[in-house]
Amino acid sequence: MTLAGRVDVHHHFTAPAWLDWAEAQGVVNREKLPWWTRWDLDSALEVMDKTGIATSVMTVAMLGRFRSRVQRQDSARVALRAAADVVESNPARFAFFTPVFLDDLELSSWSVRYGLDELGAVGVSTRTSVEGAVLGDKSHDRLLHELNERSAVISTHPMEVPAGPDGSGLPGMPPFVCDFLMDTTRAAINLIRNGTLDRYPNLSFILPHGGGFLPYMATRLELFGGRITPGIEPGRVRDYLHRFYFDTAGPMSPSATPTLLATVDPGRILFGTDWPPTPAHVIVDRVTPALDSDPCLSESQRRSINRQNALRLMPALARLSRL
Repeated sequence: MTLAGRVDVHHHFTAPAWLDWAEAQGVVNREKLPWWTRWDLDSALEVMDKTGIATSVMTVAMLGRFRSRVQRQDSARVALRAAADVVESNPARFAFFTPVFLDDLELSSWSVRYGLDELGAVGVSTRTSVEGAVLGDKSHDRLLHELNERSAVISTHPMEVPAGPDGSGLPGMPPFVCDFLMDTTRAAINLIRNGTLDRYPNLSFILPHGGGFLPYMATRLELFGGRITPGIEPGRVRDYLHRFYFDTAGPMSPSATPTLLATVDPGRILFGTDWPPTPAHVIVDRVTPALDSDPCLSESQRRSINRQNALRLMPALARLSRL
């Protein structure tokens, strides 16, 4: 059974218009970019229709190295305008997050104003770490304060992860298999131990891939949180975990679901596909059927995960779905 009306909070969007711009600028060669950067509307709608996804919230991707602030801002403007165009043409089917940049707070402030205020983004997206600075670092306080004032939803995702001496990590192991999950876990723990969640109570963080290893190691964090610097009060670990939202991209299965449900509030679990890095046939044939038939979930929990939790977190999506 395929449930209609899902809201996908984990949809990667590499705008064709941005690829054209980036190639013209000499920033990228699309033939050398990952295959999943070949986003197109028809393919997106096809996988959405096959899996009962009513609305996908796009995370705007921009790959490549930029030489200047001006170029980075131009890049973001092109990508965000393209995302807004997709939403304007398909208002019930798409929404988007505007990116913030942990290594450039001025550019982040501009993106927040342009993306949220002018173009109607439903939240912001950020990497879990950039150049060794993990989300929640003191250098991010000004940005997080600004977002707290807006009661922002912050979708997080790993991209750059610590690697071995040769830069490859574990040879033969793509970073998305294991290292991405650890980077997400580090970011969540950093937000806890640095007091970020206490200082900015209006922020809502979405952790991808079921929160990485965080649900599995929650008890370990309670036992050894006092050994961390700054320390984490064991009795508050569960309260902190309930400040996060967790998307279903990857972890939902009869072996993983019980741990997630035992650790976090089911009202904070959101449906996510991780398309197109996770191929369409995997989502259609494996991911959504596994969620729909997961014996650990009640029908009420399934409805909440697929749609209701996302609408409660981002009420603008309910308005879009009625258009």
